Amino acid sequence: MQTRKLGHSHLEVSAIGLGCMGMSVNYGPAPDKQEMITLLRSAVDRGITFFDTAEVYGPFINEALVGEGLAPVRDRVVIATKFGFDIDPQTHERRGLNSRPEHIRQAAEASLKRLNCEVIDLFYQHRVDPAVPIEDVAGAVKDLIAAGKVRGFGLSEAGAQTICRAHTIQPVAAVQNEYSLWVRDPEAEVLPVCEELGIGFVPWSPLGQGFLTGTVDSNTTFVSSDVRSRFPRFTPDAIRANKPLVELLIRLAAQKNVTPAQIAIAWLLARKPWIVPIPGTRRLERLDENIGATTLQLTPDDLRVIDTATATIVVQGARGSGHERYG
Repeated sequence: MQTRKLGHSHLEVSAIGLGCMGMSVNYGPAPDKQEMITLLRSAVDRGITFFDTAEVYGPFINEALVGEGLAPVRDRVVIATKFGFDIDPQTHERRGLNSRPEHIRQAAEASLKRLNCEVIDLFYQHRVDPAVPIEDVAGAVKDLIAAGKVRGFGLSEAGAQTICRAHTIQPVAAVQNEYSLWVRDPEAEVLPVCEELGIGFVPWSPLGQGFLTGTVDSNTTFVSSDVRSRFPRFTPDAIRANKPLVELLIRLAAQKNVTPAQIAIAWLLARKPWIVPIPGTRRLERLDENIGATTLQLTPDDLRVIDTATATIVVQGARGSGHERYG
């Protein structure tokens, strides 16, 4: 497995990571816990060293799963988790955003316990909290780094100005925003800022919640516990409208004897050497497929074909729930 540095940070990770959210929530009924622990350890055996979770995934249960699954190999992996929501400890109801410094400290302690470790490798603010100056957030994480409880500071779904302001207080190791062939928003401002400041970039949902794998069509139905059942881009009309993007990937994949998912991941890897996608999966065969993308070299001609073709495709439907905004 190739490795990559997250910008100028000390964090060196596998060329792709593993997004762990779906192992617990958001994509239908939760799978068997022991099967997911086996999958986590199989990922490490295959060279994956970068694992992504968050307190809100569950809430709480995904961090505990990752902590248990990776405990025997903790010294070989980099674990990222996230703070920033106000979660009722009894009902687990999400009550909005909360990035007040005292809450960040409490969240860090709770995450450390659930992850069963002494230090969080990468601690992201999950969503920018408009009620708390980003300088205060960065300062709180800076204190946690000084205390030896956190190694790196990250931001998720942050805009360029927020990143710059935070970076002046505590260097940002990584920014995690949605980015893929059907979500190109970071290219305008966020990626240039990351390059200028030496910040790693971690695309979440690099396969477009599965759409870019070519396995979703207008006849696909989603159970109510699958977030895609409520996402604008997964209505039958939007799926039909966005079909040309998948058809492009299918054509390129056939030419190279690979899969559409591998083309989509390889395209991200070819963008910048400090970009580390984190595709999620619950299945070993999909994990192996995603890992296969790290050895797929897209030529300059391939990239030109993709850029030329995608420039004529207007993706239909708002991303995510339709309420996503960079903070």
